[in-house]
Amino acid sequence: MPRSPKGEKRPADAIGNAVHVMRIATGEIDDLITDDGKNAAAVALGRMGGKARAEGMTAKRRKEIAKKAAKARWTLSE
Repeated sequence: MPRSPKGEKRPADAIGNAVHVMRIATGEIDDLITDDGKNAAAVALGRMGGKARAEGMTAKRRKEIAKKAAKARWTLSE
């Protein structure tokens, strides 16, 4: 069964999905969507991702990753 970003189960069948949409429409449950239409939980996770990972790495490790990425890009174009 599909799971949402917060881990709760989402309905896999059409009727269950319709009931879920009805509950959002009537205000019975909240739908976490930002003003631009994106999922608020996904936006929050995206903000933490790369910057938090880079802050936790040494300069040497970042350089290794950058070299590996550059090598991969150049081997694809040949």
